[in-house]
Amino acid sequence: MLKLKYIWNLPRSMKRLISLFIDSTFIIASYYAAHWARLGDLMWLPKYDNEQVLLGTLVITLFAFTKLGLYRAILRYLTFHALYVVSIGTIISAVSVGLLAYYLNSEVPRSVPIIYGAFLALSCGGIRLIVRVLLNQSFSKGRKNVLIYGAGSAGRQLALSLRSSETHKVIGFIDQDKTLENTVLMGLKVLKIEHAEKVIDRANVTQILLAIPSASRSRRKEILDELVHLSAEVLTIPDMGDIVSGKAKIDELKDVAIEDLLGRDPVEPQQALMEANIKDKHVMVTGAGGSIGSELCRQIITQQPKSLLVYELSEFALYQIDRELNVICKESGFNTEIIPLLGSVQRSNRLTMVMKTFNVQTVYHAAAYKHVPLVEYNVVEGVRNNVYGTYYTAKAAIEAKVESFVLISTDKAVRPTNVMGASKRMAELSLQALAAEKNHNTRFCMVRFGNVLGSSGSVIPLFKKQIAAGGPITVTHPDIIRYFMTIPEAAQLVIQAGAMGKGGDVFVLDMGKPVRIVDLAENLIHLSGLEVKTDKAPHGDIEIQYSGLRPGEKLYEELLIGENVQKTAHSRIMAANEDCLKLGEFDGLIDKLNTACHDFDHRAIRQILIDARTQFNPTDGIEDLVWKHKV
Repeated sequence: MLKLKYIWNLPRSMKRLISLFIDSTFIIASYYAAHWARLGDLMWLPKYDNEQVLLGTLVITLFAFTKLGLYRAILRYLTFHALYVVSIGTIISAVSVGLLAYYLNSEVPRSVPIIYGAFLALSCGGIRLIVRVLLNQSFSKGRKNVLIYGAGSAGRQLALSLRSSETHKVIGFIDQDKTLENTVLMGLKVLKIEHAEKVIDRANVTQILLAIPSASRSRRKEILDELVHLSAEVLTIPDMGDIVSGKAKIDELKDVAIEDLLGRDPVEPQQALMEANIKDKHVMVTGAGGSIGSELCRQIITQQPKSLLVYELSEFALYQIDRELNVICKESGFNTEIIPLLGSVQRSNRLTMVMKTFNVQTVYHAAAYKHVPLVEYNVVEGVRNNVYGTYYTAKAAIEAKVESFVLISTDKAVRPTNVMGASKRMAELSLQALAAEKNHNTRFCMVRFGNVLGSSGSVIPLFKKQIAAGGPITVTHPDIIRYFMTIPEAAQLVIQAGAMGKGGDVFVLDMGKPVRIVDLAENLIHLSGLEVKTDKAPHGDIEIQYSGLRPGEKLYEELLIGENVQKTAHSRIMAANEDCLKLGEFDGLIDKLNTACHDFDHRAIRQILIDARTQFNPTDGIEDLVWKHKV
């Protein structure tokens, strides 16, 4: 092996000289072997004439190989093109034997050039294939053995790309297409999933690469369910659109998108609804630097409003989204004016001045404190931001004659067990009360949905960090379930729901099937090529630990308070008929709430939230950190 490595590391010029010497040896040997195969004896050869034919053939053949580029080919990356060159060179060499023998009147049998050509092609082509195999074996140490799921065009392109990879070695394909069963593509066997486990164990396969860029999410979910029990990490290639546009390469492997685990296919947005409240209008987004607010801004900018006011309390978050939106406008050629504004939704005068100054026509109110335990620990600030922030923003919208106002709500507002959910239900009640008044033309509506993937506080990034750190993964309860949706889909549906609002509407997004959090954690572990550590499998890699429900946390969430729900023009948007308060009654409640917040009277705050017809049913005691420390 050391001698081979010494040869591999020689200068390229030296390697070419060695190739010339070896090919010369094969030409001479093939010439005499052809005569021996034809006549069975070499003693008859007239020395002078045959040496001239051999010498001429040697020069012509080496010259042909050189001109055809055979000695420029790198054997490690040898393709069928090199064998094609060997074949053409061999034909030229065989023809030269026949022509030289004819013109030199040498006694060479007519069949010798044909036999000679066959021997030369086998020797020159064969030695190169052998060297290529030795080279690949030499360089394959340390490479990961992988299987490619999908023997279609993307899978074949990936296999071809990885042939020259220094990190991956393709063992075979996995495909459920019955027409490909037990076939061989590009020298690689096509396996069924049922047979893949044996190959993974036998060949020490560490990764399975999903080469199905055009498959729907529901189909990806089915495939992942079939692969999740295998002891190999599952990775995927980029979307075909990104590959075609040049944004990504086919061999740029990445983790399986969590959206694929959910199997939820997005619905194409209705363009008329997307642009109804946005196109050529002045639009404002509060909480524009947050997870939902920033994605709303990205979606809104594509509908080309006249101006987009990004209103945010955090200076850093505002800087980030302002910079990103300006880049999008520049690259896409949009003429939208981006107006970055620092401000709190609890400052009613600031809100009114902003909306009047910039003639705001549509408001998307995403500003809120939404992390359940943190709001439990900071009750007063959570209530002021979520309840009063919404109420002040809505009243400013009425004063500024805003046409449409959309509140981003949450499933935790339904029969809440925590302050965050109760405060968001109070925010909904404030809009319903204002919507019932006839002295303004602002249309108010609310959109409820569950958890979004990748938002701040989402469990998915946390699980991935815990897996990368070697575990354990922490889950609050073995039976806890949640609804999930991608941030882009949620933002699109919010915009479309807002366009359907007539006044006081409560829209509920279809979140699909709920997901058990522990199942999500287990799937992430398995897809990382690891095993869950349990009592039955004590030698597993990652343990799942249960930390217990946090203050105010439910085992499951709901989206509807009552059963009165209606379909809308969009398949994933429903309209709910919810109980509401009159404005006078609501004003009386928040006056009391304001006094209780000012006095830090947490018992009164809790009682007011319960009395406000929010259906607030707290499951824990008062958890506010200041209150607990004080008492």
